[in-house]
Amino acid sequence: MQRIPLIVRGIYVKMRELLLGEKSRVSSILILMIAVIMLLAACSSKEFSYSEADTGTANDNDDSSDVKKSSEPVTISFWFPWGGGFQKEFYDTVVKPFEAVNPDIKVQMTFVENSDNTQASGKLQTAIAGGQAPDVAMFDRFMVGQWAEMDSLEDLTWYAIHDDMASLYYPNVWSETQYKGRTYALPWNMDSRAMFYNKSMMQEAGLDPDKPPTTIAELDAMAERMFKKNSNGSYDQVGIIPWMAQGFLYTHGWNFGGQWEKNGELMPNDPQIVKALEWIQSYARKYDNKKMTNFSNSLRQRGQNPFMSGKVGFIFEGNWLLNDIDKANFEWGVAPMPSEEGNKSVTWAGGWSFVMPKGATNQDQAWRFIKFIAGKEGALLWAGRPASNYDLTCIPEVNAQLGLDKKEKMNIFIELLEHAFIRPVTPVGGFMWDEMYRIQKLAVNLQGEPKALLGEMKKNLDAELAKVKALEGSKIERNHKTKILH
Repeated sequence: MQRIPLIVRGIYVKMRELLLGEKSRVSSILILMIAVIMLLAACSSKEFSYSEADTGTANDNDDSSDVKKSSEPVTISFWFPWGGGFQKEFYDTVVKPFEAVNPDIKVQMTFVENSDNTQASGKLQTAIAGGQAPDVAMFDRFMVGQWAEMDSLEDLTWYAIHDDMASLYYPNVWSETQYKGRTYALPWNMDSRAMFYNKSMMQEAGLDPDKPPTTIAELDAMAERMFKKNSNGSYDQVGIIPWMAQGFLYTHGWNFGGQWEKNGELMPNDPQIVKALEWIQSYARKYDNKKMTNFSNSLRQRGQNPFMSGKVGFIFEGNWLLNDIDKANFEWGVAPMPSEEGNKSVTWAGGWSFVMPKGATNQDQAWRFIKFIAGKEGALLWAGRPASNYDLTCIPEVNAQLGLDKKEKMNIFIELLEHAFIRPVTPVGGFMWDEMYRIQKLAVNLQGEPKALLGEMKKNLDAELAKVKALEGSKIERNHKTKILH
């Protein structure tokens, strides 16, 4: 049984979109009749064979979908950027079970690092441009919109609709895989951010270790009592370094009630985000940014998370730290991140996805693999492995099945998750991240005032978006001219 031809997939998706949005009953019937006629015509061709199995939504435990399995295994290429022991662990935990239930597919895993300490892969982009794209790639979700705009990812809309994938995931996470109404990825893992606090340090500072700060003002007051210097004037311990760990301007911007996007417009110069950057810079001025940098660097050289040193009072971190925190030799706790007075506690979520790079050769087999590893079965295998008790998935049902919402400390991350913020879905997502980090670094080094720096970021983002729109306009014009010639 062969798969539905690509043209019919397009018809299927377009007709479904029209039917869902059509208000006129007569028009809907006419559209449905046209769709049925075109589908029947395609099904009667020599290139397509039809069976009742093609009419239903694929079962999560049936990875055949409507793809014909060949007698000889097809090898699909899978690129990933995570080093260490990830390859063996992921193969043994997820890939091997996939191959067991899909004997017609073999997966070749290849480590391909990202470029210059970023989340983007220049090697992947080069492979796509050269017509040598892998079939599947592990991909940071916030970059999906940008790469979709670059036409570097295959459109997975038909597959996702046919297999009803959207219903599995948290809605805010699913939105990261969408660009201009189309699906370009499936979500995989997810993270959430909260505040870890050192109860031992709080007690030594004369604070109640069972009452962590809930507002920025309380955090400032408590942290101040924890800074200690040695005889050389260097810090032995700190209350908090706002830019440490997950202390990005994104994090603080939301904690101060800012909005990075309003009505489709990127707004890094939102007054509350300006206020957040002013707060970050105030620590650089008050506690000497150079001395705090030296303190951070000394901890980094030991190869451990700063909080695990026992010398940091408060830190904003992700749920992943729970996997190692039992090794700590001090009392600790977890609480929602403090927010600006009067605002609710918030968090933001990031995570990785799986995409099909543009030009992928074995697309049907690649989809079956992506659907498995990013679906309920694969997510349960990975997040439920013995080595990790605190990995979050993008699927609420799997998180509940693993009992993560009932685990002490982990429940705090879960409670914040459903309404977690995500970075703006934009064709300049990677550029925006780099600009945010650049501006934050300038502020920390006291090389500019927050309002002016964020105004500069706004101008740069608008200029980059204008370039994207100009390129998109040129592409449309070229396509139009090509159609006229033909």
